[in-house]
Amino acid sequence: MDVTAADPDTVLDALDRRLVCALQVNGRAGAGRIAEVLGVSARTVTRRLTRLQQTGLVRVVRMPAVEDAAVGALLLRIRVLRGKADTVAQALADRPDVPFVDVMLGGQEIGAVMLSDAGARDRLLYGRLPATTAVAETTAHAVLHAFARADQWRSGHLGEAEAAALAEPGPARPAPGGVLLDELDRALLDRLGEDARQSHAALAAAVGTPESTVRRRLHRLDGAGLVRTHTTVDPRLLGLAVDANLWLDVPPGRLAAVGAALARHRQVHGVFATSGPANLMAAVFCPDHAGLYRFVTDTLGPLGVGRAETTIVARAVKRAGVPLRRPRTRT
Repeated sequence: MDVTAADPDTVLDALDRRLVCALQVNGRAGAGRIAEVLGVSARTVTRRLTRLQQTGLVRVVRMPAVEDAAVGALLLRIRVLRGKADTVAQALADRPDVPFVDVMLGGQEIGAVMLSDAGARDRLLYGRLPATTAVAETTAHAVLHAFARADQWRSGHLGEAEAAALAEPGPARPAPGGVLLDELDRALLDRLGEDARQSHAALAAAVGTPESTVRRRLHRLDGAGLVRTHTTVDPRLLGLAVDANLWLDVPPGRLAAVGAALARHRQVHGVFATSGPANLMAAVFCPDHAGLYRFVTDTLGPLGVGRAETTIVARAVKRAGVPLRRPRTRT
């Protein structure tokens, strides 16, 4: 049996983990600013970040503007025939409207997030998936409310004062009707979707526009909440070996309070009220299986959760629109 494991040669040390957390707080923070907050040299920060990015261990990308679009997004649970998980997961990961794809432990379930219009949704759910002989069953849960999103998760390797010093002021809420984007805006956002740490100069060269124009445009887009970033890193490199989805049955009168409480928990990287048999889904990182047990007993227990179904991620295929390299396998 194949067992995936993080390469021991790429385990992050304490400073690397602090750098990752700095990028989680502010994905576009400059090396000088990070160095000042962390108390190390800018040269060290630049060298470390270059290594982390060039080796593919860390990627910082622009998140889609989904603060409101998250409501109505679909959380898919797709049961597949044994041996077909990789094929189906890759087909889903190839879709631009599916930013998150996971293969669950056991290899017969795939978890995915779909952000799409009704037409594309229906073509996938009622056409392509049923027509695929590898798919045994598909369950779609609509997101009714987002308590916490993946881009808001912090690994906890910075103090509160350090995180506050790195954080950008919150963007103003976009005006009704959203922001009108022209061709240059879309080109800049597309570039940031591939690498959100590109400098103003690099972006200006890429789109053939003066750097001053790029700065002005990004300031406007950031103020509209369109330059939110997500730092993608294998959680095992941060000492978090278990990634689990908890499908929870919560009394309706307690749903808001339980969702808000879980959203504040350091180990939780996503909480959504959903349609379906379970009315709340929480995604949680734990150091090990014993840590997951403690989370269920010590955190969920006192919250009065009626029922909890636990599914464990065996392999993350795509996160925040970023396809992930497959970890080295051992037989």
